[in-house]
Amino acid sequence: MSKLYLVPTPIGNLEDMTFRAIRVLKEVDYILAEDTRNSGKLLKHFEINTPMHSHHMHNEHKTVETIVRRILNGETFALISDAGTPAISDPGFLLVRACVEAGVEVDCLPGATAFVPALVNSGFPNDKFIFEGFLPVKKGRQTRLTFLAEEQRTIIFYESPHKLLKTLSQFAEFFGSDRPISVSREITKLHEETIRGTVAEVLAHYTQKPPKGEIVVVVSGKK
Repeated sequence: MSKLYLVPTPIGNLEDMTFRAIRVLKEVDYILAEDTRNSGKLLKHFEINTPMHSHHMHNEHKTVETIVRRILNGETFALISDAGTPAISDPGFLLVRACVEAGVEVDCLPGATAFVPALVNSGFPNDKFIFEGFLPVKKGRQTRLTFLAEEQRTIIFYESPHKLLKTLSQFAEFFGSDRPISVSREITKLHEETIRGTVAEVLAHYTQKPPKGEIVVVVSGKK
């Protein structure tokens, strides 16, 4: 039966691609990719020749209805992002919601997601946690930080390297400079590292050594 597959792709190490993910991407009629140039390299590596369509944050509002209609007419699609699991701080939610509302079957495969290894690696309690993804860039940022300052569960953020120092400085202001945090970057890649300490200690570290690569920040909840 025609359906939509959500297929996680490696966040760095290509060995994290699952056998099932490769099989599904070879069997579907079309692959929806966040960046067809980037995904083209991945598909070539695994000898996947399935046709690709572009599906990203700038066009998903316009393409969702057409994709749902095509699935209802018998075609099968797989959605992939540039790295990790689709719809986790990446395009995908709108399409999944539209499929669910239209009665289209959705099948999400398990696979790579950056925040899970970062959370487990942090050493903070992970029986209860909240995933914040990227903080608002401007509007609502301080309001959100004020709210999260009272959160007792472990908090997970995504951040870009050029904004990390600003974010850590704001953590010191809103959470306190002695709040324990863990910063993981380049997860599964050659230069993977995790730096743990207080906000002040980690801020001092990255002030001396500017960060590179994709970053996950894990913050201990308020005690």
